[in-house]
Amino acid sequence: MTERLTIVDDMTIYHAATQKQQLIDALRAADELDLDLSLVAEIDTAGFQLLLLAKREARRLDKALNIVAHSPAVREVVDFFNVAADFGDPILIHVREADSGTGKAHG
Repeated sequence: MTERLTIVDDMTIYHAATQKQQLIDALRAADELDLDLSLVAEIDTAGFQLLLLAKREARRLDKALNIVAHSPAVREVVDFFNVAADFGDPILIHVREADSGTGKAHG
């Protein structure tokens, strides 16, 4: 059964311990976990490490972890660390980024 976990606080060092336990508990309770990060206004390296830990723990438990919604802050960090492909989760690409090579809209 797929469960959904929405992170509502910033993913920063100040919330890392609580969020780590929340993520691990949610992974253990579900066969598949959809992680909604759409409300995360700020994410630092501690928050990024939590995402890496969650992905690794999901693989270890042989469970699926899907990041289903990315806030602009999360997209920025994922882009900065160039790990979008590693995470394997769909991230919305802004039109201006997709068209930067041609200057034209695709249709």
